[in-house]
Amino acid sequence: MAKEKVTLTLDAGQLEELRRVAGARSLSAAVDNAVAAYLAKWRHLAAVDDWLAELERVHGPVPTETLEWAAHVVEQWDAGRARPAKSSRAG
Repeated sequence: MAKEKVTLTLDAGQLEELRRVAGARSLSAAVDNAVAAYLAKWRHLAAVDDWLAELERVHGPVPTETLEWAAHVVEQWDAGRARPAKSSRAG
């Protein structure tokens, strides 16, 4: 894969943390991996949008009650992710 040199402006605190996490590894590789993950996420979301649009074309619009239920499920899931995980080891 071809590489291209660019100049980036990053948040100083995030850059410091990235350097700490990356350690002796390449900062460029860490940023490249982060960009790849970000793009993969957006490609996945676009594919889901396409799939949902196809379902709607075939089966008609999603009922409001179903959309509200789905939003509630996602909110609960997201709230659960925001809480710190409890240690499974006895202290």
